Amino acid sequence: MSSAPAITHVGFIGLGIMGRPMTRNLLKAGFDVTVHSRTRSKVDELAGEGAHAADSPAAVAERSDLVITMVPDSSDVELVARGPKGVFEGLRTGAIVADMSTISPSVTRALADDAASRGASWLDAPVSGGDSGAIAGTLTIMVGGDAAAFERARPVFQAMGKRITHIGPSGHGQTAKLCNQILVAVNLLATSESLVLAAKAGLDLERLHQALSGGAGNSWSFENLGRKMLARDFAPAFMVRLQQKDLRLVGEAARELGAPVVGTSVVEQFLRALEASGRGDDGTQALVTVLESLAQTTVQGARA
Repeated sequence: MSSAPAITHVGFIGLGIMGRPMTRNLLKAGFDVTVHSRTRSKVDELAGEGAHAADSPAAVAERSDLVITMVPDSSDVELVARGPKGVFEGLRTGAIVADMSTISPSVTRALADDAASRGASWLDAPVSGGDSGAIAGTLTIMVGGDAAAFERARPVFQAMGKRITHIGPSGHGQTAKLCNQILVAVNLLATSESLVLAAKAGLDLERLHQALSGGAGNSWSFENLGRKMLARDFAPAFMVRLQQKDLRLVGEAARELGAPVVGTSVVEQFLRALEASGRGDDGTQALVTVLESLAQTTVQGARA
């Protein structure tokens, strides 16, 4: 058992689609939360709900036993941590940084070394579950880093997630998330292909969805994103450009390790086409529209 004191003061940096509901769940769980974002209105919104506002990542770190970062990419995490008025400027000895973004495993390991040199711990703790999981507090959290730091941070993670797993040393949480994104990408492609084929053949897509969602081929993607495709609902729960970023990270890791990611590479090309057409802020279910264009058909349910 660790003799380190319990975490009561939590910092949260990055208040986007995921960060805001995750912060709200920390407040509901009784943590004293300090927040920062590049968008002041998001900070003010959460300050109105009981959080403390901070004008920099360093100011967040000064108040916090554990600092969470939830920003888009590796370079954003590096800037938040190492940049002017960054987390490392205000980080307390013995504090923990939990990066819940999805970033490069190699960048993660370098940041963990930097944190250790300052007497702190760095956990990579990316999440899966989308905005619905963030709102419900049921995220899957994959954690890499020191086991003792993970145990100390566990009550904080439990306020935001349901399945929380310590995967291994630094970087292993991020690598686990990249494995998750391979599954997400290939299932998204399979969902799109099956519905486009059915549309081209003239099947009743509502009945097809009902039938296949109860079969061995069902997936979270088919059940949830397939329903959105039928409704022509392309609002983002997870944006095309962010999924594309994740698949870029998958490709980089795969090249570094010499592992094949054939299906993922195909999805990356389709998402690149969507980005090029100006649809980078759409939800990932918009992938179906690329296949629709190739097949000259439309996936649409009766109630769309």
